[in-house]
Amino acid sequence: MTAPATSPAADSAAAIEAWLNGLYQDLHASSKEVGKQLEERISQGSKISPTDIVGIGEMAESFLNSHDTAVGAGEIFSLSAIKDAEGVLEWWIRNDFGDIEKFGFDLAPEGDRFYDYEKLPWFSIAAKTGQQSIAGPYVDYLGFDEYIVTCAVPTYVHGTFIGVTGCDIRIKDLENKLIPIVRRIPGDAAILNDQNRVILGNSGRFIVGERIKSEPEGFSFLPLDVPNLNLRLICPTE
Repeated sequence: MTAPATSPAADSAAAIEAWLNGLYQDLHASSKEVGKQLEERISQGSKISPTDIVGIGEMAESFLNSHDTAVGAGEIFSLSAIKDAEGVLEWWIRNDFGDIEKFGFDLAPEGDRFYDYEKLPWFSIAAKTGQQSIAGPYVDYLGFDEYIVTCAVPTYVHGTFIGVTGCDIRIKDLENKLIPIVRRIPGDAAILNDQNRVILGNSGRFIVGERIKSEPEGFSFLPLDVPNLNLRLICPTE
């Protein structure tokens, strides 16, 4: 679908693109800062130890303080990059009282709630492609027990992939930010992920998580210009 430059759909798409690209720009900036800190502490080819990651919590707290939609943020390390075989997650959340605290995960393979994060799309896509990624909506059973999306970008130290910098956003918080923009479109409209599943919509016509396999009669897909995410709007044909 090619919408007129001044159409409500095109205007809404541009506003959504600007917000998402701004979010990822800040994630990339945080990723580069993590990489810079680690390059000052370890030599090329060295494994990362717990003492090397001091300061990442401050980065995560700063990101959360400047992004009110994000409920979690931090750095997730590749198993191949660290000395601890059970993994390292420097992940910080905003709790129910609005305070920022470190969140603990079960990283022991024998644990009942083992968090095998390297197999999850937000990590594996960044690791395999070297590109930014978005995963969801999905129910985060190991964290907030509600629908979220995870946004992530790869992190490199001395040119080697060492993990991802990312953030979690609850769908209800994303709706508060983006639905007013989607509502500028006359009629039912929604943002879809790369699998054509609804991330959020402006009405009950398109339900979160629902897969839209093809364009319904009277509707068209409008790609969103956010690199590598393959997001699009579904909206009434103009």
